[in-house]
Amino acid sequence: MMSKRTGHPAVLAALPAAVLLTVGISSPALAESDTPAFQLDLEQLNDSGSKGTALVSLRGDEMTVWIKSEGMVPGQPSAQHLHGSTDGHDFVCPDGSADTNKDGILNNTEATVHYGDINIALTVSGDTDAATSGLAVDRMPVADKEGRISYKRTIKVGQDVVEKIKDLHVVQHGIDPNGNGKYDFEGAGKSELDPKLPQEGTAPTNCGEVKGAAVGSVPVGGIETGSGADRSSVSPGMMIGTAGAASAALAGLLFAVRRRKASGDVAAETGGAA
Repeated sequence: MMSKRTGHPAVLAALPAAVLLTVGISSPALAESDTPAFQLDLEQLNDSGSKGTALVSLRGDEMTVWIKSEGMVPGQPSAQHLHGSTDGHDFVCPDGSADTNKDGILNNTEATVHYGDINIALTVSGDTDAATSGLAVDRMPVADKEGRISYKRTIKVGQDVVEKIKDLHVVQHGIDPNGNGKYDFEGAGKSELDPKLPQEGTAPTNCGEVKGAAVGSVPVGGIETGSGADRSSVSPGMMIGTAGAASAALAGLLFAVRRRKASGDVAAETGGAA
């Protein structure tokens, strides 16, 4: 079954992604920004316990991606990508029912039916081409000893990505089902993508969709039934451990913007300062 979507706005207009990562930035600076930002809540796959939040902002042909996640395999690299389509197809994050061979592991091939092929490889350096860097684990972020990843990178993208960003999803990979703290062949065997790699290293650990994404696009991967996790309870400003604070900051920002706009309207009508 597919997860439900909500009607949360996909674009947080005039709101830079940084406000969702940190609280306390002055509202005038935020109000002056015209950089659209998109939020993706990363939810676990493969019972990994991994979760996090990704933010994507666009300025012209430059895309900045922030990712903060936890519950990753400590000390191990995590391949991560923007998956999906830029030709108008609506892919979604899968759930456990996508494990079609019923072996207990949702592998990347099974999941790709739902979240689509790699569009951009979110490496820490070098190129981001799906073909050459999709499995470039030597250039992927490495989780710290607590299993946390903090990532930020700005890259140039094509106009198709700019126009269809709502159809793309962030996916991180790497699981540890046997709990020995490393990727090995004992936990889940060989990867179906490359037999030289363990399945643990390529299986998806979490996935996140742009909120309210892909409205009007062509559904791919199955019809949503609404029996998955209900996202309607997730606040657009929610972040790991700071849901209330981020929501309050967002509410304060919107109030400040409306107040400034109202003051400007009064000044324009009277010919004086508000």
